[in-house]
Amino acid sequence: MPSDAVSDQSAADGYLQRAHLLAELGRYDEGIGELTALLADEPGHLPALTMLARMHLAADRPAEALAVAETATAAAPPAVETPATDSAPTSPETPATDGTAPTPATDGTAPTSAETPATDASAAGTAAAVLPALVARGLALLDLERWKLAAATADEIRARGPGDAYAQRSAAAILSASRNGQAALDAAWRGVELAPEEPEAHLVLGLVAVRLQLFDLAERAYREALRLDPELGEAGQDVGVARLERRRYAETLEHLTALADLPVARPDPVRTVDAGVRRLLLSVAGLSLFASVLVAALAPASPGASRLFAVLAVAGVAVLLRRPATWQPGLREAMSRGLAVPVYGAAVAVVLLLVYALVGGPWSLAGAITASVVAGFTAFTRQ
Repeated sequence: MPSDAVSDQSAADGYLQRAHLLAELGRYDEGIGELTALLADEPGHLPALTMLARMHLAADRPAEALAVAETATAAAPPAVETPATDSAPTSPETPATDGTAPTPATDGTAPTSAETPATDASAAGTAAAVLPALVARGLALLDLERWKLAAATADEIRARGPGDAYAQRSAAAILSASRNGQAALDAAWRGVELAPEEPEAHLVLGLVAVRLQLFDLAERAYREALRLDPELGEAGQDVGVARLERRRYAETLEHLTALADLPVARPDPVRTVDAGVRRLLLSVAGLSLFASVLVAALAPASPGASRLFAVLAVAGVAVLLRRPATWQPGLREAMSRGLAVPVYGAAVAVVLLLVYALVGGPWSLAGAITASVVAGFTAFTRQ
């Protein structure tokens, strides 16, 4: 019996992984087919229902997304209610009319006691499981212009995840589009407080601030989001479901700032080029390191197979570099800004792998592993 359960779980994971990969390639209909096959066997599978709703949203099918999201929220276990306390956190001050950033009030969260109820953990787990489905429901309601229900869904999201950054910023974005006002700003500020290093939190704060005509706050929030992620300015071109909310928020913010005729901060081209080169170097170094270690493990038992795998690894790197136009123009400048060591390290690792594939020998493998580690570490630290 346990083996059957493990087998079923593995099959479900396989469906989810294939669906996610197809969605990230923009092939939503094929991904929906994978999820439909899984749901035929497990109609109440919450992760599959949630992903299916998000796929319909990404494919601009809000009615279908709403129907699936309703099924997902109905399939989720009910929330465990916890007793209210008299020391609930206060909300931030009402923003000043000059557009300056409001200052959050002192946090008055309830003191922790020595004995924590056992239901707290289960309540948190239940809320985390259903939150993505509720967010999909709220976004679908917005697309269908059902404002009151969208606002009610946002209120439920806030209530289910008072300490969850994703819940707070999602609720803020939905409230901003459906009802607006202080509640949206409070949720956006709470999202930033909970996750100050997440660019999406600042992006949502900027979105809410624009709708409230707090233009100075909106510009500062968007600049901070770009500082944390220089590629955020191109988020509107993303596909798939992994960054669905990020794409929607970026598109909406750009549209609103255009209507208000506001100067929006654009991504720093230097940081964007460096970030792209750094990601490419991390991919090359990671692939080279993985291949070198695996080849070294295969070499004692089957030298021929290990050399063949080294050839395949070099071919894999060639696939990564198949579009030189995307990285060659800024490579020399990126090297002058501190990325020379990882560039040369990644190149040496690939060359040594090729040398091993041609002539063999343990020293080329040892050198490839060392060069891969140096390239990956320096690329990661030069941010």
